[in-house]
Amino acid sequence: MDVSALSIKDIQLGLQQKKFSDVELVKGYLDRIRKYDKDIQSFITLCEETALEKAGEVDRRIANGEELGFMAGVPVALKDNMCTNGIKTTCASKMLSDFVPPYDAGIVEKLRQGDAVILGKLNMDEFAMGSSNENSAFFKTKNPWDLERVPGGSSGGSAAAASAGFAPITYGSDTGGSIRMPASFCGLVGVKPTYGTVSRYGLIAFGSSLDQIGTFGRRTEDAAYALEAIQGFDPKDSTSLQKGYATDYATSMKSGIKGLKIGIPREFFQEGLHPEVKDSVLKAVSLLERQGALVEEFSLPITDSGLSAYYIISSAEASSNLGRYDGVRYGYRTTEFSSYEELVIKSRTEGFGDEVKRRIMLGTYVLSSGYYEAYYKKAMLFRQKVKKLYQSAFEKYDTVISPTVPVLPFKLGEKTADPLAMYLADTYTVNVNIAGIPAISVPSGFSQTGLPIGIQLMGNYRSEETLFKFAYSLEQELALDLVPKIGEVK
Repeated sequence: MDVSALSIKDIQLGLQQKKFSDVELVKGYLDRIRKYDKDIQSFITLCEETALEKAGEVDRRIANGEELGFMAGVPVALKDNMCTNGIKTTCASKMLSDFVPPYDAGIVEKLRQGDAVILGKLNMDEFAMGSSNENSAFFKTKNPWDLERVPGGSSGGSAAAASAGFAPITYGSDTGGSIRMPASFCGLVGVKPTYGTVSRYGLIAFGSSLDQIGTFGRRTEDAAYALEAIQGFDPKDSTSLQKGYATDYATSMKSGIKGLKIGIPREFFQEGLHPEVKDSVLKAVSLLERQGALVEEFSLPITDSGLSAYYIISSAEASSNLGRYDGVRYGYRTTEFSSYEELVIKSRTEGFGDEVKRRIMLGTYVLSSGYYEAYYKKAMLFRQKVKKLYQSAFEKYDTVISPTVPVLPFKLGEKTADPLAMYLADTYTVNVNIAGIPAISVPSGFSQTGLPIGIQLMGNYRSEETLFKFAYSLEQELALDLVPKIGEVK
């Protein structure tokens, strides 16, 4: 069964009309994963047996006319930093290489209640720290559009799997662009919702005030449907929002964008932006204008400073969050030590990769006595400035548009020797997380060499419904072929 280009609507309609069974569907995805993932390497854990068991249960309940959940029979795959009861959850780290959680994350509970079929857990940058998926302790995921290039990070495994047709939708987490960047690199719709829209309970923390779970799909409608399935209040997450959730994005997104206002920040189109990316994004804006949107350039002078503030805040929170991995409570433990202090030091030194250790050290430094006021406190004050700047912009505009990433997908190993060059790839995405607002990356076209390019749509708090309208309108206007020929790429 060819499952490579199926949408969620195709799947649910096919199951209802008995064109295929859910077991046949899941076997089709598993066959595709076995055939192609040996080259792409997106899965850390593949749950074949439990996925087929769940598919069989869905088939039986359909045959008996029983009521099924919102995601009934839909195969999904999860970034490997979301806890799954009885399924290994590693964060792509040696530190958690054998960790099997005794509970489900909040979104996993919702997916199980909705009768989704979980295919497995996906590769990522270790503890979600990175922009290329080259920081995994296990293997490097490749971009399905070109196996010599990175899929982006840190949710690179989730993006690669969705792009390659290994699942109709996948889930990732976004701390500073970790959904939107790989979505751009892999030709996908990637959604980072308003902070608090999706429960963070059971998401293994990197930067708690920045982390947000979101979705990947080849189509705006699929990505929106996937968000509907997991959004909502969770009493186990104190930052979870209690009300104001839109419940039918698929219908509202088709109402058009005539009369809606677009703001184009001139600072996002200056030095450092690849000319092909700039051209693609501006052409996409002109298409939205042709559909009736009103476009205006304005100033949003926060780009460079936002990047610095983001790395101070996220590293400080990482330093605190990763303190629990000490070789005593759980996780990797060194085998040779003569004291408690040596146990902790060697366990952390051996268990964490270079990028994680780099950020722990940076975070510990900015929180230390004598430097807290100079760095961390100033970054937190700047955070309030960023929020006010965006609030001011959204008083005038329904969306603010920028490139998602300033560069085209780069080659494996191209930036690993220069962490600062890698960090600069997050220039356009980090301010969204600092402000806690929603954003969507949507494919805007391809480079001359056939590499995907993404455009970023940013919105006011709780404005996902409006952003989906813009994303859907652009998608319909461009009508891009977003199915990579993974059996033919080099």
